[in-house]
Amino acid sequence: MSRLMILSLLIAIGLAACGAPSAPENRNGSRPMRVVSLDYCADQYVLKLADREQILAISPDATRHFSYMRDEAAGVPTVRPVAEDVLILKPDLVVRSYGGGPNAEAFFERAGVPVLQVGWTSNVDSEEVGSIPSLIQHMADGLGQSDRGRELVVEFRSRLAALNRKTDGETALYLTPAGVTSGPGSMVHEMLEEAGFENFQKQPGWRSIPLERLAYEQPDIVAAAFFDQLTNHPDSWSPMKHPVAERQLEPDKVVPLKGAWTACGGWFIMDAIEALAEGGES
Repeated sequence: MSRLMILSLLIAIGLAACGAPSAPENRNGSRPMRVVSLDYCADQYVLKLADREQILAISPDATRHFSYMRDEAAGVPTVRPVAEDVLILKPDLVVRSYGGGPNAEAFFERAGVPVLQVGWTSNVDSEEVGSIPSLIQHMADGLGQSDRGRELVVEFRSRLAALNRKTDGETALYLTPAGVTSGPGSMVHEMLEEAGFENFQKQPGWRSIPLERLAYEQPDIVAAAFFDQLTNHPDSWSPMKHPVAERQLEPDKVVPLKGAWTACGGWFIMDAIEALAEGGES
């Protein structure tokens, strides 16, 4: 497996399923005013929900092309997700998804710093823990911005309700430059279904594109993600170099999806769902 494919799979983990943990209890019930974010998935929620004066520092990736809130990140101080660099800032809340490594949450809590953990989600919308609305509210509550979270949930669900979904059983294949796709059990799968498509990829989880099947069966549209990123082009070992894969990128059936729409689980996936629903119209 190529390094590019491995990287794409690691990015895709950001859309994998897992419920949101409990929000930390803030000291004295006050709003945290020295918030440090350790990775770009956490950055999105901090930049969207917190007031600017609450934010002490965000991750160096906050302004990268795969960061949805990169414009809002301009001018905000950054910090590496290294324990010493973070603790010297004396934060009153650390927000993280994966930043700092697997032991970061326990480490910072032992140091007396509450940690707000971004939960993974593979559910666009439901009343269950682990859906995007529940994750939004979890993050807003932890940042002391509960009202702002409720407003974002209402906006998210209003956009979802206004979709003009496909209803004629057309299929869609999610495709990346590394030749990675996704089947049932992922946020990508839910994204395709919310737009009204059947997922062309029937096997669950993150996989290489089904070249053998594509040789004799075609999806109605291709949801092409991350192709806008100049640093994420296929190498010589990528399945995307195969002629069968290259034929899938016919302009009349491709719906381009910005990488920032799907790199993490959040409200911004609505941009991708809307693009699919509109781009898949006959």
